[in-house]
Amino acid sequence: MKNRFPLAVLFVLFSIANTQAQELDFQVSVNTSTLKARIADPRVFESLEQSIQEFLNNTKWTGDVFESEERIKGNVVININEERSATQFTAEMSIQATRPVYGSDYETPLITLQDNNVWFDYEQFQPLIFSENNYNDHITAMMAFYVYIIIGLDYDSFSPMGGDEYFKKAQEIVTNIPPAVAAIEPKGWRSVDGNRNRYWMSENMLSPRARPFRQAMYDYHREGLDIMSSDVDAGRAMISQALQTVNNVSRAYPNAMILQTFSDTKSNEIQEIFKGGTLQEKNKMIQVMTRIDGARAAKYRSVR
Repeated sequence: MKNRFPLAVLFVLFSIANTQAQELDFQVSVNTSTLKARIADPRVFESLEQSIQEFLNNTKWTGDVFESEERIKGNVVININEERSATQFTAEMSIQATRPVYGSDYETPLITLQDNNVWFDYEQFQPLIFSENNYNDHITAMMAFYVYIIIGLDYDSFSPMGGDEYFKKAQEIVTNIPPAVAAIEPKGWRSVDGNRNRYWMSENMLSPRARPFRQAMYDYHREGLDIMSSDVDAGRAMISQALQTVNNVSRAYPNAMILQTFSDTKSNEIQEIFKGGTLQEKNKMIQVMTRIDGARAAKYRSVR
């Protein structure tokens, strides 16, 4: 578990020894295979890949101490779609992050997300510098936004509503995006830009209607997955209960982005968990997940 110390003690700890790691352990890949016309020097993308990876992994995102084995692992894949100039690009980005499960070598997915509305300016060897209170550039704002969402999800999975601070930081990034920047195509920072974007991700995480969902994420992970190494049946029963809570949220907040993200992230895992359940547990899971994630109904029914 993450340790929490006063900031003064943290400073001493980090000054004395650098054995404690930062929060993230991410791999970043920048892909240009679909580009038809080339403007920028290809080395720009190599520099971009390295800069983003170092930005994610070397920035101190929280005030907590993370041991090396506690770092949140993940992958970012950026597919460059268009070179608007030698320094401005549009892209699609996929993000995956995982969390270790207690008592096992299994890592459960925290988030699987596709963002198709990505653009940014970048010059080779450009330093990526993020400020919590000010907008510096689009690429650092976008990456920091997703970092805080991921850290918030991780903290929610270890303590009820533990991610509040980081979801609020993500929302502050949305608020600090200048209107002229938010209006640049492809868009993704405003409520009017659709119901599946960065604005709605942060809104969902802090919406009162979604608080039961966040409690369910604690129940699913800490009270469910984390005890399955010692009591499979009890863990699966808690996960079943957590899924029912998510179903209740789908009734109170239909079409919320977090419901789709949850399904995209957890569908394979849920299927595997309930393969070993009783017929009653399987039927209940199928009923609940078919309502939450109707597009994968056949997949859930195959468990039975």
